[in-house]
Amino acid sequence: MDIRTIIPRSHSALRPLVLALGACLFAGGVHAQQPGASGAPPATALPTELPAGLPDYEADRPLPELGLVERHLDNGLTVWIVPRQGGLPKVNYVLAVRGGLASDPQPLPGMSNLLAGLLREGTATRSSVQIAEELQRLGASLSASAGNDGLFVSASGLSSSAQPLAALFADVVRNPAFPENEVQLAKANAAQGLKAMQAQPAYQANRAMGRVLFGDHPYGNTLPTEAGIQGTDIAGLQAAHASRFHPERALLVITGPLDAEAALALADTHFGDWRGQGEAVAEVAAPQAAKAPQFVLVPRENSVQSAVRIGRPAFAADDDRAIPAALANTILGGGFDSRLMRNLREDKGYTYGAGSSFGLRAKGGAFQAQADVRNEVTGAAIGEFFKEFEQMRTVTVDADELQRAKRFTAGTYLFQNQLQGAVASALASNWVLGRPADYLSRYVDKANAVTAAQVQAVAREFFDPKQQSIVVVGDAAVVEQLKPYGAFGSGE
Repeated sequence: MDIRTIIPRSHSALRPLVLALGACLFAGGVHAQQPGASGAPPATALPTELPAGLPDYEADRPLPELGLVERHLDNGLTVWIVPRQGGLPKVNYVLAVRGGLASDPQPLPGMSNLLAGLLREGTATRSSVQIAEELQRLGASLSASAGNDGLFVSASGLSSSAQPLAALFADVVRNPAFPENEVQLAKANAAQGLKAMQAQPAYQANRAMGRVLFGDHPYGNTLPTEAGIQGTDIAGLQAAHASRFHPERALLVITGPLDAEAALALADTHFGDWRGQGEAVAEVAAPQAAKAPQFVLVPRENSVQSAVRIGRPAFAADDDRAIPAALANTILGGGFDSRLMRNLREDKGYTYGAGSSFGLRAKGGAFQAQADVRNEVTGAAIGEFFKEFEQMRTVTVDADELQRAKRFTAGTYLFQNQLQGAVASALASNWVLGRPADYLSRYVDKANAVTAAQVQAVAREFFDPKQQSIVVVGDAAVVEQLKPYGAFGSGE
């Protein structure tokens, strides 16, 4: 085995943010504002200043050192250990493998969701009921999920049960049985869930936007379909597991009140003899260069609102522009106090919520802005989006707004990663995205170092209205409003 200890630099944590609550509310989704029967005016704008007499913020508190230790087992498994002193007597395991939704067979989009959900529904030696009962006895939890670029299996329990929980965790990861009855139940549930999603314009808009931004690339084909769900079978799930769960393509994160040697012993005991079966899944290629913008209207008869999506391809998650882009997006549409929210919601009353994001993946990414708006203001809303885009491109962000964005971006990042389990999950996610082990610890410093010039450079490159594709899901009657922005073709 080889050993490398990573000791991140210390940092100063940002003070709590007043607008964090707004971010939580906005994260729940954006919805169109329905026309009021009484003709009530739009909601009153949020105050721009805090009330007088509030106490000062406390002094910044340092972010604790992660003290992350990296080890490699003889079979190629990478192990990241984060020993914790004090706090709850709790241990967290996260295993990540490269190969997620973008690695699903083209006719079976979303299959990785079924694969992840079925891992804990039975192994070669344990039934789903036995797994559930054992977790209950241990006072532990176990779950799995699929992302665009990887699969994640997580377990959490008391540190006194670290050994038996590790044994159960390893069995679920290495030996899923995919029992027939569990597979059929999972498919039936997925089909019902898909029907509910398909009834929502957001699903149609996001599916159409994925194809617009990425074309035939797998990143544009990750949402489930009925054919994909019905076409998934036990043999396909077994093949997918065999091709993706290889120790040399996996990371195991262990956090808790365990020293590095004890954690390594757990990893070696339960994963040291693990060997991959079958040929490893091929790596996803980078998307092709951006093409000319596309304009799509997805008809939704009798819809009283339009789901608007505006976007263009961007860059991969490990790009140096990622953190400046996060700051630019926070200002534009990344929170409740963003420019898009203030304009389209508070000033115009077009929508309950408008926002934007950079969705970054291991091999590529995209910028996207969105809102669900009333039919009669569909075109006007797009115009307001473009107005805010141009403002970001042509006018340098002032120091006060940039500082607020830094506090919000870095503070939210710290807030989201303050718990031990969240740290383990963030480390695993960053690894799948190709980011280094110290990305989590260095994020705050890098965010605080972003300049107004860097923010404007991102805006100039990715917020140009002439480079944006537009997808609208809504009644065909809105097409006249869309003509100033492009020649809209029909989509599904």
